[in-house]
Amino acid sequence: MHDIEDFDALTAYERYKLMASLIVPRPIAWVTTLGPTGVPNAAPFSMFAMVGEDPPLVMVSIDRLPDGARKDTAVNIDATGEFVVHLVDRPLVESMDATSVRHPPEVDELAERGIATVPAASVRPPVIAEAPVALECELWSRMDIPSREIFFGRVQRLRTRPGLVDRSRMRVRLTDYAPVARFGASFYTSTHDRFTVTDARSTDIDAL
Repeated sequence: MHDIEDFDALTAYERYKLMASLIVPRPIAWVTTLGPTGVPNAAPFSMFAMVGEDPPLVMVSIDRLPDGARKDTAVNIDATGEFVVHLVDRPLVESMDATSVRHPPEVDELAERGIATVPAASVRPPVIAEAPVALECELWSRMDIPSREIFFGRVQRLRTRPGLVDRSRMRVRLTDYAPVARFGASFYTSTHDRFTVTDARSTDIDAL
């Protein structure tokens, strides 16, 4: 017999704690945007997913702050219609986590932390130079729920670490790619431990 929780009887925060620690691991979107005065902003979000390939869409879900304020990333995406999503591997975890601290919008977290950037090819927000993957996105659509602002971005350009993609076959060299993921609370997990499933039914699973 399984324990059963009546979600309607729980507070929103209790639901969050359970869902965020059970629906794991979640990939991390390290998002860069530009503020109204051109100041870069960077922040990580783990409610992030690929939505589809035609058009190529990703989703980033941004929580509202307890005091009712909006996060800078949400404000900036609304203002500019542009953002860059970076995937994070182990050497970048500490820098990524440091940008989760709330700062005034006039503070450039990237410069403050000494995180090197390069210009994007199709949007104005900068690209984090050492990230293994960067998805340059234009805002496709958005939706609001009481606790969150949800943004769908159309990928305009894909940037990857040199050698990560075999361009002749359009295959990622997965032995060279090990992004980290969120595993609830303050825990992260790596993707080094891998296995394959040879059962033919596995070919029906999306994204294999």
